[in-house]
Amino acid sequence: MAVSAPQTRQFEAFQTNLSYARRMVKTGGMLTPFRSPTIDIDDFYRAAWVQAVAAIDHWLHEEVLRRVAELTARDSPEMPPQLRRYELPLHRVEAVRRGEADLSEAVVEHLREKLAVQALQHPGKISEVLKLVTERKVWYEAAGCINEHFFQGRTTFNEKTLRSRYLEITQRRNRIAHDADLVDGDLKQRRSIDANEVTDAIDWIERIALAIAHVLDGKK
Repeated sequence: MAVSAPQTRQFEAFQTNLSYARRMVKTGGMLTPFRSPTIDIDDFYRAAWVQAVAAIDHWLHEEVLRRVAELTARDSPEMPPQLRRYELPLHRVEAVRRGEADLSEAVVEHLREKLAVQALQHPGKISEVLKLVTERKVWYEAAGCINEHFFQGRTTFNEKTLRSRYLEITQRRNRIAHDADLVDGDLKQRRSIDANEVTDAIDWIERIALAIAHVLDGKK
């Protein structure tokens, strides 16, 4: 049984952003027969890798903000402890007191400011932020979802191995973005990359996002 994509603006934006990455891979493949000294086709694949990681990073930010807004707006009794204990600076509390913003708006705007400087590219950081909206063991349950729904029991991913797979993808993104994808200790030679490798990374990013969304929605 396939995992259906959430019908939210946030997830639709994620899918659109991911489609940009897939188009870059396709463009690289189309240009491969025309390789020349002035065109490095591999750069299309590197750009696609960076775009795919940006897509899930952006979705995680927006998804947390959406869910925090919903939880605080209705003062849900099921609000996770991490969100109940969430601290607001005095100027936000004063804005609520004066009627310039409601509590939900104040919490979301403060959280947006905090998340703006945080990249959600490490599994541990993702777990920490998601505690604001769920008490479930997200990586553990996402691994089970991937085993059951994406590979029909043919894989045995667990929390550790799924987190490692995600970290491999984001670390390669960081090497591309921050080190020009250069081989360690070399100032000219870059790591090899191809369409199949990038497509696999993009597919994994999509699976992981779908699995996390599945868990956050309380599905088994």
